[in-house]
Amino acid sequence: MVDAQTGEDLHIRLEETQALDRDCTTLSRHVLQQLQFSPDAQDISALMNRIGLAGKLIARRLTRAGLVENALGFTGTVNVQGESVKKMDIYANDVFISVFKQSGLVCRLASEEMEKPYYIPENCPIGRYTLLYDPLDGSSNLDTNLNVGSIFSVRQQEGDDEDGSAQDLLQSGRKQIAAGYILYGPSTMLVYSIGQGVHAFTLDPSLGEFILANENIKIPEHGPVYSLNEGNFWQWDDSMRDYIRYVHRHEGYTARYGGALVGDFHRILYQGGVFLYPGTVKKPEGKLRLLYESAPMAYLVEQAGGRASTGTEEILDVVADKLHQRTPLVIGSKEDVALVESFIKEQKRISNQS
Repeated sequence: MVDAQTGEDLHIRLEETQALDRDCTTLSRHVLQQLQFSPDAQDISALMNRIGLAGKLIARRLTRAGLVENALGFTGTVNVQGESVKKMDIYANDVFISVFKQSGLVCRLASEEMEKPYYIPENCPIGRYTLLYDPLDGSSNLDTNLNVGSIFSVRQQEGDDEDGSAQDLLQSGRKQIAAGYILYGPSTMLVYSIGQGVHAFTLDPSLGEFILANENIKIPEHGPVYSLNEGNFWQWDDSMRDYIRYVHRHEGYTARYGGALVGDFHRILYQGGVFLYPGTVKKPEGKLRLLYESAPMAYLVEQAGGRASTGTEEILDVVADKLHQRTPLVIGSKEDVALVESFIKEQKRISNQS
């Protein structure tokens, strides 16, 4: 049978479509392929499936948020960070707790929305993992229908944590065994790494499955994008202002900032460049949380061939003093991160001479 308009053989096109359906790789299958010789393969695959389920539930809620009563807006409370809490923040946080309660895999969940970790006692005798997550990054974008995301990190539980202090979580980011994010945009994407490259999956709503979209993503060595909130220009120290003046005076740079770490980082992962959230003169520790945001993204970018730094130290080498510790973040292509660091080093050199 031949298409009268295009002359293409519809039989061949149908076969190609069916072949595509047969060859599509789901998230769980991909994890198992990556860990086929590991005794933890089934556990990690099940854990990633649960994260995927949380993403599906949050994505469904977001697509209907403008239609559902009490889905948008503020709750009128503040979280442990001192930030106003949106209703979708609470919903997303509850989703992660709910999907892991019956998993048998995770003993604790730690979120930036909760002062202390959430313990699942029935899981603790067998659950060997802890999930750290930012349930809804960039929630200030919600009321204007812009990109938001979820960030996650998985760590092996060390010790019994009998006093409930979760001190074993206060270790460097190199202790992570998996990390990633879910981007809620025109399509819902899940990007993850278990230490064997960075891989992206797109949610197919008709199948209810995350399907492999890009495997072994590599960030360019240099990119055109610089992403930061230039509204804070006069709150930064001289090194950051000097860097901004530099990119303003040189061709080949373009500013892109959407107000959500996940969305801004996702662009840089594919196109190259640098995302910055530096500290300010008054708050040199910065805004982003080390365990829930900076370290998971650093794990991903290093797996993709990039770098993540505080400006003076590799993010994955930073050891947290407390659960909700903040840190400055410079993340992206190796050359672009090094350029930002060069301005910081130069400013220190000048300060030491004066």
